[in-house]
Amino acid sequence: MSRANEAVRIADGWQQCHGWLALPVAVVKKFSDNRGWNLAAIVAFYGLVAIFPLLLVLVTVLNLLLKSNSTVRDKLLSSALAHYPVIGQEVQDNLAPLNQTGLALVVGLVGTMIGARGLARAMQNALNSAWEIPVLRRPAFPWNYLRGFAALITLGLGLIITSTLSGLASGAGAVLTGAGSALLALAVSLVLNCGMFWLVFRLSAAREIGWWLLLPGAMISALAWQVMQAISGYLITHQLARSSNLYGTFAIVLGLVGWLYLQAQVTVWAIEANAVIVYRLWPRSLAPPRTTADRRAYAMYAEVERRDEEPLTITNSRFWSVALASAECPASAC
Repeated sequence: MSRANEAVRIADGWQQCHGWLALPVAVVKKFSDNRGWNLAAIVAFYGLVAIFPLLLVLVTVLNLLLKSNSTVRDKLLSSALAHYPVIGQEVQDNLAPLNQTGLALVVGLVGTMIGARGLARAMQNALNSAWEIPVLRRPAFPWNYLRGFAALITLGLGLIITSTLSGLASGAGAVLTGAGSALLALAVSLVLNCGMFWLVFRLSAAREIGWWLLLPGAMISALAWQVMQAISGYLITHQLARSSNLYGTFAIVLGLVGWLYLQAQVTVWAIEANAVIVYRLWPRSLAPPRTTADRRAYAMYAEVERRDEEPLTITNSRFWSVALASAECPASAC
Protein backbone atom coordinates (compact mmCIF):
# COMPACT_ATOMS: atom_id res chain seq x y z
CA MET A 1 0.00 0.00 0.00
CA SER A 2 1.38 3.41 -0.96
CA ARG A 3 1.97 6.10 1.62
CA ALA A 4 -0.86 8.19 0.18
CA ASN A 5 -3.36 5.33 0.50
CA GLU A 6 -2.14 4.58 3.99
CA ALA A 7 -2.56 8.23 4.98
CA VAL A 8 -6.11 8.25 3.60
CA ARG A 9 -6.93 5.03 5.47
CA ILE A 10 -5.63 6.42 8.76
CA ALA A 11 -7.46 9.74 8.31
CA ASP A 12 -10.64 7.87 7.35
CA GLY A 13 -10.49 5.67 10.43
CA TRP A 14 -9.88 8.71 12.64
CA GLN A 15 -12.83 10.70 11.28
CA GLN A 16 -15.14 7.68 11.63
CA CYS A 17 -14.35 7.47 15.34
CA HIS A 18 -15.03 11.16 16.06
CA GLY A 19 -18.67 12.10 15.70
CA TRP A 20 -18.03 15.85 15.54
CA LEU A 21 -16.11 15.21 12.29
CA ALA A 22 -17.91 12.10 11.01
CA LEU A 23 -21.26 13.91 10.85
CA PRO A 24 -20.08 16.80 8.59
CA VAL A 25 -18.21 14.31 6.39
CA ALA A 26 -21.40 12.25 6.05
CA VAL A 27 -23.40 15.36 5.13
CA VAL A 28 -20.86 16.33 2.46
CA LYS A 29 -20.86 12.79 1.06
CA LYS A 30 -24.65 12.57 0.94
CA PHE A 31 -24.87 16.01 -0.68
CA SER A 32 -22.46 14.76 -3.34
CA ASP A 33 -24.27 11.43 -3.77
CA ASN A 34 -27.58 13.26 -4.29
CA ARG A 35 -25.99 15.81 -6.65
CA GLY A 36 -27.13 18.52 -4.29
CA TRP A 37 -25.64 21.25 -6.47
CA ASN A 38 -28.02 20.15 -9.23
CA LEU A 39 -31.04 20.21 -6.91
CA ALA A 40 -30.04 23.69 -5.75
CA ALA A 41 -29.58 24.89 -9.34
CA ILE A 42 -33.09 23.71 -10.27
CA VAL A 43 -34.61 25.45 -7.25
CA ALA A 44 -32.69 28.65 -8.06
CA PHE A 45 -33.79 28.56 -11.72
CA TYR A 46 -37.46 28.15 -10.90
CA GLY A 47 -37.07 30.73 -8.15
CA LEU A 48 -35.83 33.22 -10.74
CA VAL A 49 -38.75 32.38 -13.03
CA ALA A 50 -41.27 32.58 -10.16
CA ILE A 51 -40.15 35.83 -8.54
CA PHE A 52 -41.88 38.23 -10.91
CA PRO A 53 -45.21 36.37 -11.20
CA LEU A 54 -45.36 36.06 -7.41
CA LEU A 55 -44.56 39.75 -6.97
CA LEU A 56 -47.30 40.58 -9.46
CA VAL A 57 -49.76 38.55 -7.37
CA LEU A 58 -48.54 40.26 -4.21
CA VAL A 59 -48.89 43.77 -5.64
CA THR A 60 -52.38 43.00 -6.95
CA VAL A 61 -53.60 41.52 -3.66
CA LEU A 62 -52.12 44.37 -1.60
CA ASN A 63 -53.71 46.89 -3.93
CA LEU A 64 -57.12 45.25 -3.41
CA LEU A 65 -56.89 44.82 0.36
CA LEU A 66 -55.14 48.09 1.22
CA LYS A 67 -56.39 50.39 -1.49
CA SER A 68 -57.29 53.07 1.05
CA ASN A 69 -54.06 52.74 3.02
CA SER A 70 -51.21 53.27 0.59
CA THR A 71 -48.63 53.78 3.36
CA VAL A 72 -49.08 50.30 4.82
CA ARG A 73 -49.26 48.81 1.32
CA ASP A 74 -45.95 50.39 0.30
CA LYS A 75 -44.26 49.29 3.52
CA LEU A 76 -45.35 45.67 3.03
CA LEU A 77 -44.17 45.70 -0.57
CA SER A 78 -40.85 47.23 0.41
CA SER A 79 -40.42 44.55 3.08
CA ALA A 80 -41.01 41.78 0.55
CA LEU A 81 -38.61 43.32 -1.96
CA ALA A 82 -35.98 43.90 0.70
CA HIS A 83 -35.37 40.15 0.73
CA TYR A 84 -33.98 40.55 -2.80
CA PRO A 85 -31.89 43.72 -2.58
CA VAL A 86 -30.51 43.17 -6.07
CA ILE A 87 -33.77 44.07 -7.79
CA GLY A 88 -35.82 45.63 -5.02
CA GLN A 89 -35.96 49.26 -6.02
CA GLU A 90 -36.15 48.56 -9.78
CA VAL A 91 -39.13 46.22 -9.32
CA GLN A 92 -40.91 48.57 -6.94
CA ASP A 93 -40.63 51.41 -9.46
CA ASN A 94 -41.86 49.40 -12.44
CA LEU A 95 -44.22 46.67 -11.21
CA ALA A 96 -47.93 47.54 -11.50
CA PRO A 97 -50.90 45.49 -10.28
CA LEU A 98 -53.38 43.67 -12.50
CA ASN A 99 -56.19 46.11 -13.30
CA GLN A 100 -58.93 43.64 -14.27
CA THR A 101 -61.89 43.01 -12.04
CA GLY A 102 -64.15 40.08 -11.29
CA LEU A 103 -63.60 36.84 -13.22
CA ALA A 104 -60.82 38.30 -15.35
CA LEU A 105 -58.83 39.16 -12.22
CA VAL A 106 -59.34 35.69 -10.72
CA VAL A 107 -58.23 34.03 -13.97
CA GLY A 108 -55.21 36.30 -14.16
CA LEU A 109 -54.14 35.55 -10.57
CA VAL A 110 -54.62 31.80 -10.98
CA GLY A 111 -52.68 31.81 -14.25
CA THR A 112 -49.87 33.76 -12.62
CA MET A 113 -49.70 31.32 -9.71
CA ILE A 114 -49.61 28.37 -12.11
CA GLY A 115 -46.70 29.99 -13.88
CA ALA A 116 -44.84 30.17 -10.58
CA ARG A 117 -45.64 26.61 -9.52
CA GLY A 118 -42.36 25.34 -10.93
CA LEU A 119 -40.71 26.61 -7.75
CA ALA A 120 -43.01 24.47 -5.61
CA ARG A 121 -42.34 21.45 -7.81
CA ALA A 122 -38.58 22.01 -7.53
CA MET A 123 -38.83 22.24 -3.73
CA GLN A 124 -40.87 19.03 -3.58
CA ASN A 125 -38.28 17.25 -5.71
CA ALA A 126 -35.39 18.53 -3.58
CA LEU A 127 -37.06 17.51 -0.29
CA ASN A 128 -38.08 14.03 -1.44
CA SER A 129 -34.75 13.38 -3.17
CA ALA A 130 -32.77 14.37 -0.07
CA TRP A 131 -35.00 12.17 2.11
CA GLU A 132 -34.67 9.30 -0.41
CA ILE A 133 -38.43 8.91 -0.80
CA PRO A 134 -39.20 6.40 -3.59
CA VAL A 135 -41.01 7.95 -6.54
CA LEU A 136 -43.86 5.54 -5.89
CA ARG A 137 -44.66 7.14 -2.54
CA ARG A 138 -44.27 10.82 -3.42
CA PRO A 139 -47.42 12.99 -3.50
CA ALA A 140 -49.24 12.67 -6.82
CA PHE A 141 -51.88 14.76 -8.60
CA PRO A 142 -53.88 16.60 -7.35
CA TRP A 143 -52.29 16.68 -3.88
CA ASN A 144 -48.88 17.72 -5.18
CA TYR A 145 -50.47 20.78 -6.85
CA LEU A 146 -52.49 21.73 -3.77
CA ARG A 147 -49.54 21.32 -1.43
CA GLY A 148 -47.33 23.24 -3.86
CA PHE A 149 -49.67 26.24 -3.90
CA ALA A 150 -49.91 26.14 -0.10
CA ALA A 151 -46.11 26.09 0.14
CA LEU A 152 -45.84 29.10 -2.19
CA ILE A 153 -48.34 31.10 -0.14
CA THR A 154 -46.56 30.16 3.10
CA LEU A 155 -43.18 31.13 1.67
CA GLY A 156 -44.46 34.46 0.35
CA LEU A 157 -46.19 35.52 3.56
CA GLY A 158 -43.29 34.29 5.68
CA LEU A 159 -40.74 36.30 3.71
CA ILE A 160 -42.81 39.48 4.07
CA ILE A 161 -43.10 39.10 7.83
CA THR A 162 -39.50 38.07 8.49
CA SER A 163 -38.10 40.73 6.14
CA THR A 164 -40.09 43.40 7.98
CA LEU A 165 -38.76 42.31 11.36
CA SER A 166 -35.20 42.02 10.06
CA GLY A 167 -35.46 45.55 8.66
CA LEU A 168 -36.64 46.84 12.03
CA ALA A 169 -33.82 45.03 13.79
CA SER A 170 -31.15 46.47 11.50
CA GLY A 171 -32.39 50.02 12.04
CA ALA A 172 -34.43 50.33 8.83
CA GLY A 173 -37.55 51.11 10.80
CA ALA A 174 -38.25 53.59 13.54
CA VAL A 175 -40.71 51.47 15.47
CA LEU A 176 -38.13 49.64 17.56
CA THR A 177 -35.27 51.42 19.28
CA GLY A 178 -32.37 50.24 21.38
CA ALA A 179 -30.17 47.13 21.29
CA GLY A 180 -32.62 45.08 23.35
CA SER A 181 -35.50 45.76 20.97
CA ALA A 182 -33.30 44.96 17.97
CA LEU A 183 -32.26 41.63 19.49
CA LEU A 184 -35.89 40.87 20.28
CA ALA A 185 -36.88 41.58 16.67
CA LEU A 186 -34.09 39.32 15.42
CA ALA A 187 -35.19 36.53 17.76
CA VAL A 188 -38.81 36.82 16.67
CA SER A 189 -37.74 36.87 13.03
CA LEU A 190 -35.63 33.75 13.58
CA VAL A 191 -38.53 31.91 15.19
CA LEU A 192 -40.87 32.92 12.37
CA ASN A 193 -38.29 31.87 9.80
CA CYS A 194 -38.06 28.48 11.49
CA GLY A 195 -41.83 28.13 11.48
CA MET A 196 -41.99 29.15 7.82
CA PHE A 197 -39.40 26.58 6.75
CA TRP A 198 -40.98 23.93 8.95
CA LEU A 199 -44.36 24.38 7.29
CA VAL A 200 -42.90 24.65 3.76
CA PHE A 201 -40.88 21.46 4.32
CA ARG A 202 -43.97 19.70 5.67
CA LEU A 203 -46.00 20.73 2.62
CA SER A 204 -43.23 19.72 0.20
CA ALA A 205 -42.06 16.41 1.67
CA ALA A 206 -43.91 13.10 1.51
CA ARG A 207 -46.40 12.44 4.27
CA GLU A 208 -44.32 9.63 5.82
CA ILE A 209 -41.69 12.17 6.90
CA GLY A 210 -43.26 13.41 10.12
CA TRP A 211 -43.37 16.94 11.49
CA TRP A 212 -40.71 16.43 14.14
CA LEU A 213 -38.30 14.76 11.72
CA LEU A 214 -38.29 17.95 9.63
CA LEU A 215 -37.61 20.30 12.54
CA PRO A 216 -33.76 20.11 12.54
CA GLY A 217 -33.60 21.06 8.86
CA ALA A 218 -36.02 23.94 9.42
CA MET A 219 -33.91 25.26 12.30
CA ILE A 220 -30.67 25.04 10.30
CA SER A 221 -32.30 26.74 7.29
CA ALA A 222 -33.80 29.51 9.43
CA LEU A 223 -30.47 30.27 11.10
CA ALA A 224 -28.59 30.26 7.79
CA TRP A 225 -31.15 32.49 6.08
CA GLN A 226 -31.10 34.92 9.00
CA VAL A 227 -27.34 35.26 8.71
CA MET A 228 -27.55 35.67 4.93
CA GLN A 229 -30.22 38.33 5.22
CA ALA A 230 -28.12 40.20 7.78
CA ILE A 231 -25.07 40.29 5.50
CA SER A 232 -26.98 40.78 2.24
CA GLY A 233 -26.49 44.55 2.38
CA TYR A 234 -22.73 44.15 2.57
CA LEU A 235 -22.61 41.57 -0.20
CA ILE A 236 -24.74 43.62 -2.56
CA THR A 237 -23.06 46.95 -1.79
CA HIS A 238 -19.51 45.70 -2.23
CA GLN A 239 -19.77 42.85 -4.71
CA LEU A 240 -22.48 44.18 -7.03
CA ALA A 241 -20.88 47.61 -7.18
CA ARG A 242 -17.71 46.13 -8.68
CA SER A 243 -19.68 43.84 -10.98
CA SER A 244 -21.77 46.74 -12.29
CA ASN A 245 -18.65 48.48 -13.59
CA LEU A 246 -17.75 45.37 -15.59
CA TYR A 247 -21.12 43.93 -16.64
CA GLY A 248 -23.39 46.96 -16.54
CA THR A 249 -27.09 46.12 -16.53
CA PHE A 250 -26.36 42.39 -16.68
CA ALA A 251 -24.82 42.66 -13.20
CA ILE A 252 -28.32 42.96 -11.74
CA VAL A 253 -29.38 39.68 -13.33
CA LEU A 254 -26.10 37.99 -12.41
CA GLY A 255 -26.36 39.23 -8.85
CA LEU A 256 -29.93 37.99 -8.54
CA VAL A 257 -29.07 34.55 -9.96
CA GLY A 258 -26.09 34.25 -7.64
CA TRP A 259 -28.14 35.29 -4.63
CA LEU A 260 -30.90 32.80 -5.42
CA TYR A 261 -28.41 29.99 -6.00
CA LEU A 262 -26.68 30.75 -2.70
CA GLN A 263 -30.02 30.61 -0.88
CA ALA A 264 -30.95 27.36 -2.62
CA GLN A 265 -27.57 25.83 -1.77
CA VAL A 266 -27.94 26.68 1.90
CA THR A 267 -31.43 25.18 2.01
CA VAL A 268 -30.41 21.94 0.26
CA TRP A 269 -27.41 21.57 2.59
CA ALA A 270 -29.76 21.95 5.57
CA ILE A 271 -32.16 19.33 4.19
CA GLU A 272 -29.32 16.87 3.54
CA ALA A 273 -27.97 17.41 7.06
CA ASN A 274 -31.46 16.81 8.45
CA ALA A 275 -31.75 13.48 6.58
CA VAL A 276 -28.30 12.35 7.72
CA ILE A 277 -29.17 13.09 11.36
CA VAL A 278 -32.56 11.33 11.26
CA TYR A 279 -31.37 8.27 9.31
CA ARG A 280 -28.13 8.04 11.34
CA LEU A 281 -26.09 7.93 8.13
CA TRP A 282 -22.70 8.33 9.77
CA PRO A 283 -19.87 7.54 9.92
CA ARG A 284 -19.30 7.24 6.16
CA SER A 285 -16.09 5.87 4.72
CA LEU A 286 -13.75 7.71 2.41
CA ALA A 287 -12.14 4.45 1.25
CA PRO A 288 -12.88 0.71 1.58
CA PRO A 289 -14.01 -1.07 3.68
CA ARG A 290 -17.56 0.35 3.71
CA THR A 291 -19.32 1.11 6.96
CA THR A 292 -22.82 0.13 8.06
CA ALA A 293 -23.98 3.67 7.27
CA ASP A 294 -22.57 3.32 3.74
CA ARG A 295 -24.54 0.14 3.15
CA ARG A 296 -27.74 1.72 4.45
CA ALA A 297 -27.22 4.77 2.25
CA TYR A 298 -26.63 2.66 -0.86
CA ALA A 299 -29.76 0.61 -0.11
CA MET A 300 -31.77 3.84 0.08
CA TYR A 301 -30.28 5.11 -3.19
CA ALA A 302 -31.31 1.87 -4.91
CA GLU A 303 -34.83 2.06 -3.48
CA VAL A 304 -35.54 5.69 -4.35
CA GLU A 305 -36.24 5.10 -8.07
CA ARG A 306 -38.98 2.54 -7.44
CA ARG A 307 -42.11 3.26 -9.45
CA ASP A 308 -44.18 0.13 -8.71
CA GLU A 309 -45.06 -2.08 -5.76
CA GLU A 310 -42.62 -4.84 -6.67
CA PRO A 311 -39.67 -4.71 -4.23
CA LEU A 312 -36.12 -4.72 -5.51
CA THR A 313 -33.92 -6.72 -3.17
CA ILE A 314 -35.45 -5.84 0.20
CA THR A 315 -39.03 -5.40 1.37
CA ASN A 316 -40.46 -2.00 2.10
CA SER A 317 -40.64 -2.60 5.85
CA ARG A 318 -37.12 -3.97 5.87
CA PHE A 319 -35.90 -0.92 3.95
CA TRP A 320 -37.18 1.57 6.49
CA SER A 321 -36.07 -0.49 9.48
CA VAL A 322 -32.56 -0.57 8.01
CA ALA A 323 -32.64 3.11 7.11
CA LEU A 324 -33.63 4.19 10.61
CA ALA A 325 -31.27 1.81 12.46
CA SER A 326 -28.37 3.24 14.47
CA ALA A 327 -24.93 3.25 12.91
CA GLU A 328 -21.94 2.03 14.89
CA CYS A 329 -18.29 2.94 14.50
CA PRO A 330 -16.51 -0.07 12.92
CA ALA A 331 -14.14 -1.74 15.31
CA SER A 332 -11.50 -1.96 12.60
CA ALA A 333 -11.54 1.81 12.17
CA CYS A 334 -11.32 2.56 15.88
